[in-house]
Amino acid sequence: MITNTELEKKGNLFPKKMVSYEQDGDSISFVCENNVHLIITIVRDSMLRFRYATHGIFQDDFSYAIDEDQSHGYSVLEVLEDDEAVWIVTNQIKCRVLRSDLRIGIYDLDDNTILEDEIGFHWEESFEFGGNYVKMSKNTVDGENFYGMGDKPTSFNLKGKRFSNWNTDQYAFSKDTSELYKTIPFYIGLHHAKAYGIFFDNSFKTHFDFCHERRNITSFWADGGEMNYYFIYGPKISEVVTKYTNLTGRPELPPMWALGYHQSKWSYYPEDKVRDLAKSFRDNKFPCDALYLDIDYMEGFRCFTWNKKYFPKPKNMIQDLEEDGFKTIAIIDPGIKIDEEYEIYKDGLDKDYFCRRADGPLMRGKVWPGNCVFPDFTNPEVREWWAELYKTIIGETGIKGIWNDMNEPAVMEVPGKTFPLDVRHNYDGNHCSHRKAHNIYGMQMARATYEGVKKYMFPKRPFTITRASYSGGQRFSSTWTGDNLASWEHLWLANMQIQRLGISGFSYAGTDIGGFADQPSGELFARWIQLGVFHPFCRVHSSGDHGEQEPWYFGEEILDITRKFVELRYQLLPYLYTAFYQYCEENIPIIKPLVYYAQEDIQTHYRADEFIFGDSILVCPIQEPNAHGRRMYFPQGRWYNFWNDAIIEGGKELWVDAPLDSMPIFVKEGAMIPKYPVQQYVDEKEIDEISLDIYYKNGLDNAMLYEDSHDGYDYKMGIFNIRSFKFTGKVQEAFIQQHNTDAYNSNLKRIKIIFHGLPFEIKSAKVNNEETDLQNLQYNKEESSIVLPENFADLHIVG
Repeated sequence: MITNTELEKKGNLFPKKMVSYEQDGDSISFVCENNVHLIITIVRDSMLRFRYATHGIFQDDFSYAIDEDQSHGYSVLEVLEDDEAVWIVTNQIKCRVLRSDLRIGIYDLDDNTILEDEIGFHWEESFEFGGNYVKMSKNTVDGENFYGMGDKPTSFNLKGKRFSNWNTDQYAFSKDTSELYKTIPFYIGLHHAKAYGIFFDNSFKTHFDFCHERRNITSFWADGGEMNYYFIYGPKISEVVTKYTNLTGRPELPPMWALGYHQSKWSYYPEDKVRDLAKSFRDNKFPCDALYLDIDYMEGFRCFTWNKKYFPKPKNMIQDLEEDGFKTIAIIDPGIKIDEEYEIYKDGLDKDYFCRRADGPLMRGKVWPGNCVFPDFTNPEVREWWAELYKTIIGETGIKGIWNDMNEPAVMEVPGKTFPLDVRHNYDGNHCSHRKAHNIYGMQMARATYEGVKKYMFPKRPFTITRASYSGGQRFSSTWTGDNLASWEHLWLANMQIQRLGISGFSYAGTDIGGFADQPSGELFARWIQLGVFHPFCRVHSSGDHGEQEPWYFGEEILDITRKFVELRYQLLPYLYTAFYQYCEENIPIIKPLVYYAQEDIQTHYRADEFIFGDSILVCPIQEPNAHGRRMYFPQGRWYNFWNDAIIEGGKELWVDAPLDSMPIFVKEGAMIPKYPVQQYVDEKEIDEISLDIYYKNGLDNAMLYEDSHDGYDYKMGIFNIRSFKFTGKVQEAFIQQHNTDAYNSNLKRIKIIFHGLPFEIKSAKVNNEETDLQNLQYNKEESSIVLPENFADLHIVG
């Protein structure tokens, strides 16, 4: 006789009493009565890793997020114990592990609480899929705020919000959409002027609750895998961001042309239209460095093919465009059309490189070409194969960059808009279902693309852009925020998302300027350009179904306004390129939210419209129609109005005029901003003179300028310059000192120093400690400028 029984659901399970612990080098292992194991690894003095196993067995220690080249180590490690807890002490923090239930508390060296478990680790067994739902809850203190989480389209401060991470193709997404194109399960907590970070490195669908369900509780959990997270102590937000970015990796320096203005649309075809587009940019003297080809350049949307009707001689077209200063970027999606005559499909099928369902059939889904199969980018062999496919389109045809789209992965006309969960993946030898691989699929496609583009662009640098990614994806690609909407709300969201991505390790990011879906007004387009020129990635992209979105389409007024701001971006390229160097070498984000810049000022904790571009320029976009100005907050210090040099004392909110041809831009006193002359594209001119705008300060300040060949890998061999500038301002005199590493032989011959806010008229000057006639320095009294040889060591001016 067989008795029907129901499988009892046990609900939440918890660690029981600690029975033992053991130290092994930089790791301390704990065991509980019910065989729950915890390993705490000291990654560095301010970073701890926590891994939990519910039955004493840990999964293979593998992560796509962690940069294998990261450095770690610590200077102090003590393990102490008392009747209630075991204590782990470094030279920056103390970690308490309770004997009763493994709950964690983390404190500074003065015993101030940084973060404590509420329930702490717990889990629920999954009888449907196997494994566990792993959960963590933390106490939140009064006044605590939260930031980060990648591209979430919501208010910058996450307190009171709840989100899930499951990469999703969200066409024309709306504010507070939970699941978007990227999964970056990293957040920053801030309270009592101390910041910490949590990185939950779990690629299953994850969830975060920032005091939404319960007022003083923050929690995060996953639908499978391990409870595996990193605690990162600042105490400054800037330190948390730098350490997280170091942990998950940084990109290599992009070519300077990739920082110029880019124009894209779905789609520019045939060839005549692309050539006309290029001619219009040059005729209108509107700077542009890159033009994009969307899916219509392909033959029947088959990847790595050309439609010979639309583009009969693509190599010739690409060469002609390059001669006129344009790089051509092409889109590549993951879906490979099922077509027995299509070589890439046949080759991938023969090599068994496409994803399969649990019982063996190929994973088939509909995307732009129709029925498709999809490479398993989690297989190293498949990534190598995919990289080699770029030999023709990059190495022979001359495409200069690749744009990966639809790689969430997106599938049309199916529930959930993606693969079924039973699809199997290699996961670099850690075989798994799509439940685990979904969120890293796009990142691994971008990785394979990056390797191919890098190989066939050599000796030039690669340029890639991806829509979907996971933490650490910044190592392989730039990104954009996906299919947004031509609306004022989406202009506001663009500002939030790029700031959020910046402090989430993914600085090289931008939006579809003007909106992808629907048609912007000229006013909205102009305001979006004004914001977009201050984003690290600057591209107009739109759906052709909704009208034209080239700058001249909106009439002369809007053309003149947008040209003015794009020209400003090109003038600021040496400043931006230096900021990129600091990002790629020192993990410093290019866009800095005010709370990052001045976390000790509580007014910045909920301010988000304003941000710092680089290290010295304060930007505040106009984000509503018919506005002729706005109120904005100024951090502590003195700020120069970029347009008229009027000085604002910070620490307060003020009204700023901003008619349509302007926007609020301010420069920190003491700043030294390098500028190029306006160019129609990067390296159009052989620049032998740059300007250095110095904003007077009664005191000391420093700045730097990074120089190299703008492309190629000589900089990896130390062939670059870092010019360090030191400014000392006094009531009737000022000093400027320059130190140049002088490892790169640039074309620069002169530096034009332009003083802003100088409280005296220059009467005399010494260059390199020698009296020099002002006429010989091309002194211009009206603009308060002096021209010096590029290798000057010091300048002393007296009023």
